[in-house]
Amino acid sequence: MKTLIDSGHALQQGLLAIRREFAVPDGFPPQVEAAAAAAARRAPTEHVDRTAMRFVTLDPATSTDLDQAFAIERSGHDMLLHYAIADVAWFVADGDPVDVEAWKRGTTLYLPDGKAGLYPPVLAEAAASLLPDGPRPAVIFTVRVAPDGAVKLDGAERAIIRSGAKLAYDSVRGTDLPDGFAELSARVQAAEARRGASRVDPPEQEVSALPGGGFDLRFAPRLESEARNAALSLATNMAVADLLLAHRTGLFRVMAAPDDHAVARLRITAAALGIDWAADVPLDAIERRLDGHDPKQAAFMTAIRRNGGGASYAPYRDGVVPWHAAMAATYAHATAPLRRLADRYVIRAALAIANGQPVPEAVIAAFETLPTVMARADAIGGRIDRAVVDLAEAVMLAGLVGETFAAVVTDVEAHAARIQLCDEPVVARVAATGVVPGERIDVVLRAADAEKRVLTFERG
Repeated sequence: MKTLIDSGHALQQGLLAIRREFAVPDGFPPQVEAAAAAAARRAPTEHVDRTAMRFVTLDPATSTDLDQAFAIERSGHDMLLHYAIADVAWFVADGDPVDVEAWKRGTTLYLPDGKAGLYPPVLAEAAASLLPDGPRPAVIFTVRVAPDGAVKLDGAERAIIRSGAKLAYDSVRGTDLPDGFAELSARVQAAEARRGASRVDPPEQEVSALPGGGFDLRFAPRLESEARNAALSLATNMAVADLLLAHRTGLFRVMAAPDDHAVARLRITAAALGIDWAADVPLDAIERRLDGHDPKQAAFMTAIRRNGGGASYAPYRDGVVPWHAAMAATYAHATAPLRRLADRYVIRAALAIANGQPVPEAVIAAFETLPTVMARADAIGGRIDRAVVDLAEAVMLAGLVGETFAAVVTDVEAHAARIQLCDEPVVARVAATGVVPGERIDVVLRAADAEKRVLTFERG
């Protein structure tokens, strides 16, 4: 789970078990490694020289698979975002061993003790990564951002760029960033608010040791630099999506709004956590007010993610406007090709259209088959995420067996109730009858089995 930190290795044995259970790949087959090494030596020949432009990257400090770099300039009242994205398609040809392996994986899988990459490190963390140790091939999408935050793709080109700095979320200073970075991000964020977008980005969770023994699961709030950086990616993905939709092709990220049952369950969870949510306030309004610095609100952000219907991929269909409810917009994934298979094909399509060329037949065919591949990969990633959270909760509560916890019933099953602990970011089940959603109950923790990742509660 890329949003959980285990700096003290409290989860080490459990994570090994999860890796075995879900067959998380450990490295790459020799023929894939060899093909990737050969591809890494491929010299760019279709790229214009943009090394005079000052691009920078902004990521977690430890990241080495850098998908994006950016530069910003002004154009009258508009701002131009030059968003350089790793040109993975330059290194990976349709049907070669690296491509075949990527189709098996679909995405990079993240766990607190490391990742299982979509591509071998010789590409993902070296030749294709936009690191500042030399020129790199990239696809530059130039996005025009109006004063009201409206975005439009002005152009796309293959280019050689040179990153001027590898900046980190937790140490970047305003003077390190291109002029206009904060203003451009603010324009995009303001447009989100006007559209009624309701993206929820829970803070990272961290397992930490307690002085007297045992462990705690805490939240590390999202940094402002990370939120602003995400706005650049959002702007690019929306501009690319609009271009593809206008040309009646593409692969889109779609998501339905939460149904009434999910919203009702979330209202109960909010009450359990002591979050004031008036009956006449819709979910998207409360989402925009959440503060990740408050542990209870951070826990509620995580609950929203858990209760969401989930996003999926859909190819273009005549007469259908693909819609992402959380973005309140037509949306595509184009900015993380080192970590998501689908992005490589979306980039190829947008690059072709922006330059008056037909979309390659291989890309059009891929749009039809990618939804199944990506759904499978997302499902595996989701199951791993849930297993890691279950493990972290079991480790955290292992020293509290026999303790009584206040909880609120969020859902009722045949002979059990789904509960949210009032003072911990933990959702669990307990055998119970005759209870109703919203009812407060006391539960006793009878077992916390880290090996099986199971918490056992009884009514108090």
